Order: sequence, then C-alpha cells, then structure tokens
Amino acid sequence: MTKPKVLVTRRWPRAVERRMEEAFDLDLNASDRPLTEAELRDAMGRYDAILPTVTDRLPATIFAGSSPRTRILANYGVGFAHIDTEAAKSCGIAVTNTPDVLSECTADIAMTLMLMVARRASEGERELREGRWTGWRPTHLIGTKVSGATLGIIGFGRIGQAMAQRAHFGFGMTILVQNRSPVPAEMLARFGAVQVPTVEDLLPRCDFVSLHCPGGKTNRHLINSRRLDLMRPGAFLINTARGEVVDEHALAQALWFGTIGGAGLDVFEREPRIPDELLGADNLVLLPHLGSATRETREAMGFRVLENLTDFFGGRAPRDRVA
Repeated sequence: MTKPKVLVTRRWPRAVERRMEEAFDLDLNASDRPLTEAELRDAMGRYDAILPTVTDRLPATIFAGSSPRTRILANYGVGFAHIDTEAAKSCGIAVTNTPDVLSECTADIAMTLMLMVARRASEGERELREGRWTGWRPTHLIGTKVSGATLGIIGFGRIGQAMAQRAHFGFGMTILVQNRSPVPAEMLARFGAVQVPTVEDLLPRCDFVSLHCPGGKTNRHLINSRRLDLMRPGAFLINTARGEVVDEHALAQALWFGTIGGAGLDVFEREPRIPDELLGADNLVLLPHLGSATRETREAMGFRVLENLTDFFGGRAPRDRVA
C-alpha cells in the first residue's frame, strides 16, 4: 500500500522524524525556516498531510479557490490560531493539535518569568556580564517577594491549572481565576482558588497576572491600555499564551511610565520581531518562545502528532481533532 505523503514544515526532534519516516512518505524542510504562503499553498496540492507549527500562517487565502490534495493539518502545538479552521473545514481538511503534553513545561517557564522579573534576575545578570557590579549593598536591585502574593490566572485550562499548582503549593500564593466558563468548585478548591467573573474584577486585586488563554481574534489585545491601567502600580504581567493577547505598544508604555512593576514575555505578536520599545525596557524579561522547549516535551508533541496521523489514515477519529 502506498504510504501517505507528508510534509513536516520545520525540523523536529530527530527521534520523532525517524518514526515519521518509517510510517509515511516524509519530506522535511531542511532549511528549517517558516514557509511562505505561496509555498504552503503549493504544498497543499502535493501532500496528503501537512504538519505545521505556530510559525506557519494558514489564513483563508491559503484555501481559497483550490481543490487541495491535503486531507489533514496535524499541528505541532496546542494553539492553532495561526490556522483558519473554518476555511480548512470548508475544504474538507481536518485539523488536530497536541494538548496535554506541554502543560507542565509551559507552566515551568511562566514560573521562571515570574521569579525572574520579580527578583530582577535579568537586570542582575546583565550587570554582572557587563562588569558593572560593585559588590553587595543593602539597597542593590531590590525586588518583589513572590511567596504569599496574589496571582491572577486568566484562562484556567491545563496550563493555567499547572501554574496554579506551582504557585499555590510551591509559593503559598493566593490564586484568583478568570475563565470564560465556570470552573468546577472541586477544581478551585484543589488550589484554594476563587473564580472572578471578569478580567476587570481580577486585575486590581493581583500582585501578578499570568495569561494562559487561547489566542486568535477573540482574545486579540485582551490586555490593552485600559486594562493595564487597572493593574496595581507594582504588579507584574506574565504571558506564555500567545503574543497577540497583549497590546505590545500599550505594555511598553506601562513599563516605561511605571504604571505596572514589570512583565515577563515568552511570546510576541509578530515573532520573531520584537519592538525596540520593549527591548529597551529594563523591567521586562524576554524569552524566545521557550515554553515547551525541553527534549521530553518536544518529542512528546511530535509523537502525539504521529498518533493523530496514524488514526486519521487508519480510518479512525484522531483524538485531538479540533476542526
């Protein structure tokens, strides 16, 4: 039987690529650069499956006026806002993602950002590396205590819950939750958490706010200038969700004028481009989208894609189908 022809749009961990090569007629993107819209449109006429990542934009124009060969877009990642799922569905193309497997490591990065910005770790490292440290003194790089503080979590899915676990049990933090649907009482009780009805209710009550909500049009600029003004002057914003959730210009203004204490970002609106006004802010910690970047997690994501593809081409319903 002829194997399905499959395109992997970026380089994956080699252990996953080898397994993919055994199961499918596989093509790898040896250049490991994001494919252009024209290249993706061409690929949809030549491959039975395309395995995109967050760097591959698949808007409605990719699907317009075509009769694609592609039958499934098996996304490498939990977020799929970069794919126009309605347009894919209209062409009879299934879309899957990789939930569950990256929750723990993404929550770890959110905690890393929170600790770094609160304790001014990036500022301290830059000072050391640049030879500017003059020695210990009582007033040097005074930060903010994390233990016992109040953490607001926006989006209480798997990653938000993993963040609550770390913050509550590891640092004794009080947890407030804002979620688009009611969170079961037993789930809230597990973390001693309280759900509040709106973002506006949550922001003024928190020392730290961590974003774990979906991206896409619905949540674009969820955190804007008006909502940043609701935060406490010394509060910190953490984003490991999607870059478009935060209005970067409004955040830069809040950082430069000191209307919030600081921020930690692992994702950006126009990755990999970062505005100069953010790059120059000392009270901002920046990481290059490292949320799931451990060997164990990146391999698990790839094997989850493999499971979805195997089920799909075997005539079974993929468990992670989102469209």
